[in-house]
Amino acid sequence: MSDYLFVTGKLAADALMPTIKKMEPDFKYEVVVLNISVAALMDTLWIARHLSEARGCDRVMIPGGCPGDLSILEDRLGVSVIRGPKDLKDLPVFFGHERILEGYGEYRVKILAEIVDAYRMPWNEILAMAEYYRAQGADIIDLGCPPQGGFPGVKRVVAGLKEQGYTVSLDSFDPETILHADEAGMDLLLSVNSQNMTLASKLHCKVVVIPDFGKGLESLERNAAQVEQWGVPYVLDPILDPISFGFTESLHRFYETRRRHPNAEILMGLGNLTELTDADSIGINAVMVGIVTELGIDYVLSTEVISWARGAVTELDLARKLMYYAHKNRLLPKDIDDGLLTVKDPPHESYSEAELHHMHQLVSDKNFRIFTDDTWIYVFNHDIFIRGTDPQEIFTQLDVTEPSHAFYLGKELERAALSVQLGKKYTQEEQLRWGYLSDRRMPT
Repeated sequence: MSDYLFVTGKLAADALMPTIKKMEPDFKYEVVVLNISVAALMDTLWIARHLSEARGCDRVMIPGGCPGDLSILEDRLGVSVIRGPKDLKDLPVFFGHERILEGYGEYRVKILAEIVDAYRMPWNEILAMAEYYRAQGADIIDLGCPPQGGFPGVKRVVAGLKEQGYTVSLDSFDPETILHADEAGMDLLLSVNSQNMTLASKLHCKVVVIPDFGKGLESLERNAAQVEQWGVPYVLDPILDPISFGFTESLHRFYETRRRHPNAEILMGLGNLTELTDADSIGINAVMVGIVTELGIDYVLSTEVISWARGAVTELDLARKLMYYAHKNRLLPKDIDDGLLTVKDPPHESYSEAELHHMHQLVSDKNFRIFTDDTWIYVFNHDIFIRGTDPQEIFTQLDVTEPSHAFYLGKELERAALSVQLGKKYTQEEQLRWGYLSDRRMPT
C-alpha cells in the first residue's frame, strides 16, 4: 500500500517523476496522469469525474492550482486529499523535513525607534508614528528634538505616550525640555556627557552616557564613573561613526567597552550607517545586529527618515530574532528565516529549456504559458515557442490584439522580466516574493 497518489496532467507528468525522485522520499507513492494537458485547468469536480479510486493510497495530492472543494474528492475516493504546491518544482520544499526551531522568536536587544521631528509634529501624528513603530517591533519610542533649542509641549507628549503604555526616551540636550519630560515620566534620556552632566543627578530616569564631543573612550569612562558615583542608572553608548569618518575605530570602541564593562548595558545607534550609506538598510541592519548580538549589546536606536531605510525597525526586529537564535544555538544565520531576503530570492528550481520544449510539444491549445530561468523569458502555446529578454519584443511576436488579453500578457511579461533581472522565482499569475516587504504595513 502506497502513502501518496500524485494526480497530474499530461503536460507536467514528465517533470513530476524526476522531481519526486530527486526528493529521495521516505514514503511509497504512485502517479496518475489524467487526460488533460494542463493540470491547473482541473478542478475538484473534474477530477472526481475522472478519478474513480485512490489506487490503494492513503492520501491523494492534487496540484496546488486546482480550485474547488476537497471534500468532493474525499467523499469520492474515501481517503484524505490535499493540495500540493502550485509549482511542482516546489515539491521538495513541500515535503522537506522542516527544522524545529524551538525557541525561535526570542531576542535580547531592545529597539528604540526615533520619531525624528517629534518636536514639530502635532500629537495625532506622533501617536500614529508611535503606533506604527510598536507594530513593527519597537520597544521604546524615542522623541527627536532639535539640535539646538527645546521641545515645547514635551511634557504633554511624554505623558500622553505613557498613558498609552509606551516606554519613552528623549533625544535632547536642552535642560528645560529634559526636566519637563522627566516630570512626565520619561524612561530614558539620550544623552549625557560632561556638557550636561550635572543634570543627570536631578533625574528619575535612566540616562545614556556618551563620550565628550570629539573625545575618545576615556571620556566615556570618566562620564560613566560620575553618574555611577551619583547612583544614577545608565546605559553606555561609545557612538557608532559613519563609514569614512571612523566607523572601524568606533566598532573597536564598542568591543573595548564590552570588554571593560561585561555587565553594563550598552546602546548602539545605527542611523549613522543606514541613513548615511547609499545601500539598502536590510543587509546593513542584519550584519550590525549580528555584531550587536555577539557583543551582547542591549539597545539599538534606529530611524526611518531616508527612503532606503523605510522598514528599518521591522528589519531590526527580524534580525534580532534570527541572530539571537543562531548565536544561542551556534548556527550560521542561514536557512532559518528568509524574511530579510527581499530583493533577491532564496534558492529555487527552474525548468530547463529542454523541459520547456518537451512541454511545448504536448500543448494543444492556444493559451500562453510563461516561464523564466536565470537568463531568459519563455512563452509558448500550441503554435509558437519564443525565448527572449525584452517584454516588448516578446509581446510583439505574440500578435495579441484583444485588450484584456494584451493587458494580462503585458503584466505577466513585465513581472517575468523583473524576476529574471533580480534572480527571483517567477510563477505565472503569482505575485513575486519580497520577503517581509510582501505584507509590510506602512504608517497611515
